[in-house]
Formats: sequence, C-alpha cells, structure tokens
Amino acid sequence: MTTDTTDGGQPTGQTDGPDGRSSTPDTDTTNTDRPRPDDTTDATDTAPPPLAPEKATTTEKAAGGSGTAAGGSAAGGGSKAGEDTDGDRASESRAAGSKAAEGTKADKEKKDEAGPADPWSAFAPAPEPVPGRPRRAARAIGRLLVHEWTLAALAALALAAGLTWPTLRYPLYTLPQDYWDPSLQAWQMAWSGHALRTDPGQLFQSNTFFPETWSFAFSDMLLGYAPAGMIGTGPEAAVLRYNIIFVLAHALATFGAYVLARQLGAGRAGAAVAGVSYTYAPWLLAQAGHLHIVSNGGIPLALAMLARGHGWSLRHGYRPERRHTGWTYAGWVVAAWQLSLGFGIGLVFGYVLAGIVLVAAVTWFLRRYVVRPVKRPFGARLLVADLVGGLLFAGVGVLLAIPFFKVAELHPNAERTLGDIGVYSPPVIGFLTAPPESRIWGELHEGARETLPWHPEMTLLPGFVLYALAAGGLFLSVWRLRHRLLLLTGVLVTLVLAMGTRFFDGTFTYAPLFEYLPGWNGLRTPGRLMLWTTLLLGLLAAGAVTAFSERVRELTVEQAPARPSPWLRAVALLPLLLVTVEGLNVTPHPAVPEQPVAMRTVDGPMLVLPSSQNLDQPVMLWTTSRFQDVVNGGSGFTPTQLDEVRRVTLAFPDRTSIDYLRVLGVRNVVLLRDQIVGTPWEVTVDAPVDQLGITREEIGDAVVFRL
Repeated sequence: MTTDTTDGGQPTGQTDGPDGRSSTPDTDTTNTDRPRPDDTTDATDTAPPPLAPEKATTTEKAAGGSGTAAGGSAAGGGSKAGEDTDGDRASESRAAGSKAAEGTKADKEKKDEAGPADPWSAFAPAPEPVPGRPRRAARAIGRLLVHEWTLAALAALALAAGLTWPTLRYPLYTLPQDYWDPSLQAWQMAWSGHALRTDPGQLFQSNTFFPETWSFAFSDMLLGYAPAGMIGTGPEAAVLRYNIIFVLAHALATFGAYVLARQLGAGRAGAAVAGVSYTYAPWLLAQAGHLHIVSNGGIPLALAMLARGHGWSLRHGYRPERRHTGWTYAGWVVAAWQLSLGFGIGLVFGYVLAGIVLVAAVTWFLRRYVVRPVKRPFGARLLVADLVGGLLFAGVGVLLAIPFFKVAELHPNAERTLGDIGVYSPPVIGFLTAPPESRIWGELHEGARETLPWHPEMTLLPGFVLYALAAGGLFLSVWRLRHRLLLLTGVLVTLVLAMGTRFFDGTFTYAPLFEYLPGWNGLRTPGRLMLWTTLLLGLLAAGAVTAFSERVRELTVEQAPARPSPWLRAVALLPLLLVTVEGLNVTPHPAVPEQPVAMRTVDGPMLVLPSSQNLDQPVMLWTTSRFQDVVNGGSGFTPTQLDEVRRVTLAFPDRTSIDYLRVLGVRNVVLLRDQIVGTPWEVTVDAPVDQLGITREEIGDAVVFRL
C-alpha cells in the first residue's frame, strides 16, 4: 500500500466510507495498485509503463471485432472482452497518472527554488548598486592617497623641503654648505649617467685626473643615482639634479626611520620622533656638503622591509603568519641600492646587516631545536628569497669593491693608517657639541668647537632632546626590558667606535676592525658611525613617546566623551616639535662659480690653472657640458702624478712645463684670469710665447694656450 501525500495520507486504491468501513474497489483484488489520475507521490514509482501506441491500436481492434463473435459466445467471449477493456483502462490511467505526476513534481521543484515569499521584503532597503570599473579604480586611488604610508611620505617631503630651505629657492645656481664637495658629487652623478648612456664599459675611467685610470673610484661614486644622471646635460642641470636629490635624500631618511620604528612596534608619534631625529640631528648639519653621508635613508628602510618580510617586530617578536617574500626581496634590493651609493656608510651597513643575519639565524635555530623547542616555521620560499637577496647584496658589494682595490694597488698613498684615523677621532666632548650650522646651538657652542682639533668631523651632538627622550625610554617604554638594554648596548658600542683611536688608542675597539676587516682601512672619519648611534637613540625615544601616547589614550577612555583634549594632544606632540626645532639650521647656500666660456669650446686633454683640491672640484662640474678629458680633479686623496703636475706648472708657460705636459698628452691649458691674483701666473700670463712653440688665445675671462 502506498500513501498519497496530496490526499491527506489515504491509502491508494482504497476509500473510507461514511460509516468508517472500507469499501472494496470494483476491480479484482489482484489489481489493487491501480493509480488514480490525481496521485502525485508514487505514480511514477509503482505504476508500470504505459503501452506503446502500436499495442493500444491492436487492442482496440481486437475489442471492436465482429458482433457475431461477441454475441455468440456469452460465457467465454464476454469474459475475454471484459478483461481487454479493463487492461485498456488501466493503460490509459497509468499514462495519465504518469504525466500528472511529472508535471506536479516539476512545479514543486520550481516552488522550492523560488522559496516562500517574504511579506516584509517590501520594506527592505534597496540593494547597493555594483560599482563600475572607473568607480572601483577611483576608490582604490582614494584609499591609496589616505593610506598611512602615503601620508608619511608626503609629510617627509614637505618637511624636507622646509628644513633644507633655501635649497630649492635657487636650485640652478646654489649648492648647500659650499661649492667644493657638492660640485664633485654633482659631477659624479652627471658622469655616471653620461657613461652608462654612451659607453658603460668606461664607467670607471672618468674624464678627470687624466691620464690616470680607475679615476671614478677615487672617492665614493654615488652610483645609485646614475639613472638621475641620464637626465639633462651641463653644469646647471647637474646643480639642479644635486639639489633635488639632496632634498629627496632627507625625505627618504625621515620616511625610512619612520617605517622602521613602526615596523618594530612604535606608534605614529614615536615613529615620527625617530624619523625626524635620525634625519635632522644637529651633527648631520655639518655633513650637508657630503651627499653620500646624507643619503642614508636606504639603511632604515631596508631593515624595515626585511623585518616585515620575515614577520618580525621588536614588540611582538616572530609571527610566521605575517611573512611575505615580496617584502624580503624589496628589502634586499633597497639594501643593495644603498650600498651602491658609497662605502663611506655602506661598508658599516654591510657588516651590520651580515651580523643581523647571523644572529637571527642562530637565534631561530636555538629556539627551534635547543632552547624550549617550539615549532617556528620559516618556509622554503622565504629561505630562497634570503639566499637570492643576500647574493645580490654581496654581488653588488664585490663588484663595486673591485675598482677600489685597483686604486689601492695603483696608489699606495690612498690607503689610510691609524695615524690618519687619529686626526679625525673626536674626544668625548664632541658628542655634546653642535656644529656652527645649528640654528639653536651653533653660536652657544662656539667656545667648545675651538677646543676640537677638526670640528667639521668632531661636532657630533645628536640632540639634547633626543638624549633626554632616549634616557626616558630606558624606564618608560613599550619595548621589553631586554630590548631596551640591547638598544642601550648598541648606543654605547657605536659611541666608543665613533671615538676611533681616542678610546684607549682604539687598541681593543677600532684598531682590530681597521686591521682585520676588509675595507675598514678605507674609512678615515670614525665620527660618521654616529649615524648608528642616532638611529638607536631614536628607537629608544620612540618607545618612550609611544608609551606616553598610549597612557594618554587610556586616560581619555575613562572620560566622557572618550577623546583626548587639545591639551593632551599638544603634550603628546611636544617631543616631535622639540626634536624638529633642534634640527633647524643656518646652512649657507653659496652660488656656484659660473662656467667659463672656454670650458664649452676647448677640447681635451686639457689642464685648468690654477689647480688645487678645492679649485679643481668646480672644474670637474664645468666639464659636464662636453666631458672632455682634464688633468684636474679633487677626491678623497691626491694622486702623486697630479701633485707633480701642480708643482711643475707653477712656472707655466716655460719650456720645462710645456714639454712635461706634452709627454702627458695635454693639448690645451686654460688659465683663469679671475683666479690668478697673488699667484706666479699673474706675471707670466701675458709673457711672450713665440719662442715656445705654442699659441695663446683669449676666450672670455680665460687665456687658452694651445700646445
């Protein structure tokens, strides 16, 4: 018996009479499963398949045979006809029931899919329209513009433009600090761009110090700025390029230190203090003329990227779920770029980075297998990223070191000695003395500077505000106690190393590094290690400012409304304001000497007189119009041959000097009239030259002797 759910659960083929008794169907008891047309539950499962059309036609013909046969046999024929009729009806009933069941089942499936209608849907809000591609792009750009990193970068740019002013006031004609080393570095960027654009194979064979080889490696090369050097030609373009990069270097340093502090766990205010103090520390104001020292932003930025890629922060430790190989690759690329700007600060950065990698690897191994073993996944992809990035960094370092080793081989006088280091080693008072470029402390510290043997490299005050904030960070900080002690240890170690040979002659500090670590003997100014002291002090200060800001936030939560008052906001920003004010400067911006007309027309090889370290550096800048070969040049050391040229040509024009210059390959000598006052050339510049086999020509304010 089957149950029809559409008829209240009555058994199929059986009906209940009014008296409650069941009535039997009018068919034979063996045919009790005949379906009704309105059966929708089991008709398709219990009824046999309907007859084919051909069989139905045959049955109809058989049932409609001759009347004689049907009437002649009442007992047998009548019974047979009744059976055929019943079969016919059963077939039709099965077919109709099957179709009805299929239709009802399809309707039920559609109803189930549609679901019950909700009468409250009319009161629901209209669905939000799906934005198109332009609107999605606009929203993405909007999110990017208000992102913390975008705002931090814009703030760093604005601060750099303001605190280095008036660098961008006359960017075509002035240079910060002086026009000696900046002229050299402006030429370096121009030469690297010119060489890579015209003949990359001659990159290290520059047009200065003729006929010396590997002359581009006589000082830090700023090779990382070569792409900028491909834009523009001539001295004005070189000066403009220098000033723009000078401002951008300050912005990058601020942004890099800010990002590093944020990655380590500092708040926004604390990270801002770290960024500003790292970039505008008073001691760095004396380095405004050294772009390779000012260009230090890649150091904290690379460290921040590597920490982010490895999922590590000072405040939260190692978090494997935050690993990201993309940031790891980017960190190594930035580190390699920073190294390409020069070994003046890049060499120490390389050793520090190698030490960090070694300590991190040992610590991870010990925590993973030895000390309180815990599963700390690292990942094959991250390991590959570190290997590839480390090889890139090491490869850049080795390739850039080759020219310097060549120079050291060809010019033994280029190597430094511990005696040279002693000349530039600052005493302890230097860490409390500001340079004259400091607007706040410059005049007040004039007496202290007079006690220093060489104050441009010995006035190393990182800032009294920074000292105070870092000291407070030892007691109140978001960093753990062991991390504060590690930062303090780093500060003390870098201070001792920055003293060079002043700290017990450097016997157990600077001297071993100088004698045994490759490349360390090329550094002559240990005071520049103060860069690392400043960074570590900034991180200590960031911890203190962050702890104070969080305490202010906790106090405001207890109030109603739960937002800080203007006074509390001002107090929280006071450390940043004080650090910024202490970084104000009075750096001079002298005008660059104008390029003589002769430098745009006379071919090389040539010699420009008078010649000296400071006078030759603007000459290098003047050659950026044509990059003709010149004997002149200024760098970290003076080649022996250039010293000889300067000595021999004091009597120029005479037979000895002319023959000497011809042997060197010099074809023209340019004598600048506005610089010969008080020199031997003031008398000999107009002497007869007919008997010397040379000619003299006046071009503007210069006298050109053609050999």
